[in-house]
Amino acid sequence: MVATNNVLFEIGLEEVPARFLNDAEQQLEQKTKNWLEELNLPYKEINTYVTPRRLAVSIQEVADKQIDIEEEAKGPAKKIALDSDGNWSKAAIGFSKGQGKTVEDIYFKEVKGTEYVYVNKFIAGKHTEDLLPSFKDVILSLSFPKNMRWGNLNLRYVRPIRWLIGLHGKNIIPFEIAGVHTGRRTFGHRFLGKAVDLENALEYKEKLRSEFVIVSANERKSLILKGIESIENEKHWKISVDDDLLNEVRHLVEYPTVFSGTFSEEFLSVPEEALITSMKEHQRYFPVRSKEGKLKPNFVAVRNGNDQFIETVAKGNEKVLKARLSDARFFFEEDQKQSIEASLEKLKRMVFQENLGTLADKMDRIVKLTGIISDLLKVDDTTKKDAVRAAAISKFDLVSNMVNEFTELQGIMGEKYANIFGENKQVAKAINEHYMPRHSKDALPSSTVGAIVSIADKLDTIVGCLSVGIIPSGSQDPYALRRQALGILQIINSYKWDINLDELFETVQELYDNMATRDKQEVKQSIDDFFKLRATFILREAGVDQDVIEAALSTGIGNFSFTLEKAKVLSEKRSDESFKYIQEALVRVLNIATKGSDTGINEAIFENDQEKELFHIYLDIIEKYDRELKQFEPRNALEVLGELAKPIHDFFDHTMVMTDNEELKNNRLSLLNKIADSILKYADLTKIQWKQQF
Repeated sequence: MVATNNVLFEIGLEEVPARFLNDAEQQLEQKTKNWLEELNLPYKEINTYVTPRRLAVSIQEVADKQIDIEEEAKGPAKKIALDSDGNWSKAAIGFSKGQGKTVEDIYFKEVKGTEYVYVNKFIAGKHTEDLLPSFKDVILSLSFPKNMRWGNLNLRYVRPIRWLIGLHGKNIIPFEIAGVHTGRRTFGHRFLGKAVDLENALEYKEKLRSEFVIVSANERKSLILKGIESIENEKHWKISVDDDLLNEVRHLVEYPTVFSGTFSEEFLSVPEEALITSMKEHQRYFPVRSKEGKLKPNFVAVRNGNDQFIETVAKGNEKVLKARLSDARFFFEEDQKQSIEASLEKLKRMVFQENLGTLADKMDRIVKLTGIISDLLKVDDTTKKDAVRAAAISKFDLVSNMVNEFTELQGIMGEKYANIFGENKQVAKAINEHYMPRHSKDALPSSTVGAIVSIADKLDTIVGCLSVGIIPSGSQDPYALRRQALGILQIINSYKWDINLDELFETVQELYDNMATRDKQEVKQSIDDFFKLRATFILREAGVDQDVIEAALSTGIGNFSFTLEKAKVLSEKRSDESFKYIQEALVRVLNIATKGSDTGINEAIFENDQEKELFHIYLDIIEKYDRELKQFEPRNALEVLGELAKPIHDFFDHTMVMTDNEELKNNRLSLLNKIADSILKYADLTKIQWKQQF
């Protein structure tokens, strides 16, 4: 039986930003697994732990030595290994020497009719204690969004390293980073705990627990939820637990204690969005509602420590929150002394982007785009009027005191103030909704007016930025162009709007001709490629395979919701045995049509009945096929197209397309090009890897 031992590594740090810890823990786990696999070290289990002051990994039952390896090494072919006299060649001698063997160890084996030389190799496993110090490389390989240097060191790391633990059972694993040497000493809670020495790796969790450190992030999360539930039941409250906030709070504390506090009811006159933002974003508090859902003058927070003097802690938090809410109330009252028109004047002095002008210029373009989109959708006059008005004042709240302090409230405060200033409710709502979706999980605009202005605003940002060379790359996307493009496609798909996006892009691009710093054709290609990538993402999320995606997007995005539906139908058909006959026919047409072009069809020179029949059936079905496409019926359209399958097969069975007679050849290619053009309105079927079991 192989002897095993437990291993522990801990990196002690100055406080790490909470937002870094999720990724750091995932990296630590995966990199540790990769490290153990590369070392060929068997183990039972890996557990990772993160707190604001430490990253740790516990590896249970690590084998005391690597697995011995016995393997067969293959060398050159026999005819190369032996010379004409039957003596070992330099190649054979070099091969055996390279494997730590001699030519006497060589034997031959046949592989696919050819004999090769082989030797058996035995690689004895190294002792684990000699391998463990290389974990230093794992620690140094961890990456973070931001790193820092400290002292006179060249090392850049997320925060200064203050201590290191490396234990193999009871023994210290020796290595050093940034002048800090591994040992067995760790440190408890910064204020409540003390330093402790670990006798072995298994003591880690419980020794730190006794020093007010819960090393498991999931356990801290569970304790926070239990504390919230306890207060909820005791006070008959409904406490809103935001997952992102909960995740952040669990990484802000090492020993969580949940408590509640209050604030003056007079602050409830401020829009609740501002109050909640102040509590959540600035103070990391959980807002409280009544059982009926009404916001209450209370909050729930989490202390990094025990429950001693918790009342004093609550009062301190109440004092800080009061100052925040007083600011919010002041901003709210001051903003109401302004007017929309005065705010719009200020936007003329606020630059959106140096080549794209001010925010006022941006709104002028949004107004034009809103009109274009409204006309494409053929909305009624009232809807268009409301959309244009919303576009014209869409950014006025950006100069308000409230949004300046709470940037997350852009649009939300715009709706509040627009209602206060007497704007139409549809217009006010659209000011808020035109920012939607604000993130990947956000709702889409619920009103047609809001959806139109949202698309106009996002299109302006995307096309404008691409026109002046602002192109996202890697993790750099300062104007969130990717998210905005996804938002446009999601909105159009949700509303099932009949908008040909490729045509819309061309229309929109014309607005930027005077500002563009790139070649017009280059910009057009950038726009097409950029949106195709986002469309590909959505199609893939819908379960469509890459080859079907390429087929569906081959001639452009077009009407996106319809393109998505066509892709779903093709995904079904690619595995449908009964569709094989139709697929083969349509693909044959597409393949041979590329050998010529449509120069006109002369029915008088058709040579056989199969040519005539294919042409007449095509004429019979084309109007019905186009009608099904216009009515967005992808399944019906494909069925109609399938009526061409038999005449296509008959045509190819009895007709030589590439005949020496140029007139006949061009006539036949013209017919096939007509049919191919119709097929391509649906998709380029040649790009699909058909999955029937033929």
